[in-house]
Amino acid sequence: MPATPDQSARVVRPPAPGATMLAMVTTAHGGPEVVEARRVPVPVPGPGEVLVRVAAAGCNNTDLWTREGAYGPADDPSRRGGWLGPLDFPRIQGGDVAGTVFAHGEGVTSPPLGARVLVDPALYDSEEPDALVVDVLGSERDGGFAEHAVVPASCVHDVTGSPLTDVELAALPIAYGTALGLLARSGAGEGDTVLVTGASGGVGLAAVELASARGCRVVAVSSGAKADAVRAAGADVVVDRGRGTVLDDVRAACPEGLDAALDVVAGPVLSGGLGLLRPGGRWVVAGSLDGAQVSVDVRSLYLANQALVGSTMHSPAIFAELVDLARAGEVRPVIAVTHALADLPAAHADLAGRGLVGKVVVVP
Repeated sequence: MPATPDQSARVVRPPAPGATMLAMVTTAHGGPEVVEARRVPVPVPGPGEVLVRVAAAGCNNTDLWTREGAYGPADDPSRRGGWLGPLDFPRIQGGDVAGTVFAHGEGVTSPPLGARVLVDPALYDSEEPDALVVDVLGSERDGGFAEHAVVPASCVHDVTGSPLTDVELAALPIAYGTALGLLARSGAGEGDTVLVTGASGGVGLAAVELASARGCRVVAVSSGAKADAVRAAGADVVVDRGRGTVLDDVRAACPEGLDAALDVVAGPVLSGGLGLLRPGGRWVVAGSLDGAQVSVDVRSLYLANQALVGSTMHSPAIFAELVDLARAGEVRPVIAVTHALADLPAAHADLAGRGLVGKVVVVP
């Protein structure tokens, strides 16, 4: 991966009237076959919006699960749905977008045309720093698996001076935003012992890097084959989940207990792992790769003043922190593989296979 930012995406040539673009369009819930390559009109930014020329778009597990309709409502998990509710089709997915400002809608002058930008994929329920996510790019509205995307100007952050490449920038929003959210809600800081599950995935690897940078002692759960990459990200101890003795191995590595857990797998590790928390510890969960239905003895929480916390993505304040890190080059995401935009089904197959370490990114 080159060490300097991509320059080609910084040339501004506004689209001609009637111009079209390549977009990967999800037509229904289902497998990769429901995603079609289409020529569609280049979208026009409305008042308060910006047209971004997409330089790179990251792929996330949420893209797969949204396409599959795996986010069924709590009262009927068998019913297909998107992350935050029913999905409208056709839909251009893709929540991770890095690119350049290509056109302004009415009332917008900043960032300037040609500015290199990172897009916050979230819309929020208020303007408060800790506001909650109510809408996600590529889910509730068309996203970045296309040559251009229209987004609210408030979501566009100028990162022109960042030393990160476009591909690296596109790896940040959802994975690193979610990891920063986990870390913030855990309250973990320098000297704390932190467990990170699913540590070789996009969110997990980001959580390892970020927790290590804060001075935490990081105990990471990963497959043995990916242990070296997880250590390189900052893990002090890597527990091999393939041994089938995860909780025993974590207990051996942390005989004095955990201050916090950053969990994206849930399942049995969550059920049994709460007992590994020190008094006052926090278990923060942002995924359920190993099972959404868990059994918890609440006495293990209230008798020790512990907390089990849910965490979805980030807040405005957390994303602002991520943008600062990106501008300074203080994060360096691992890129597993890049694909051309038209090869999005292959990119999703790579992601679904779970054989890679780091992010999968498509480039128009």
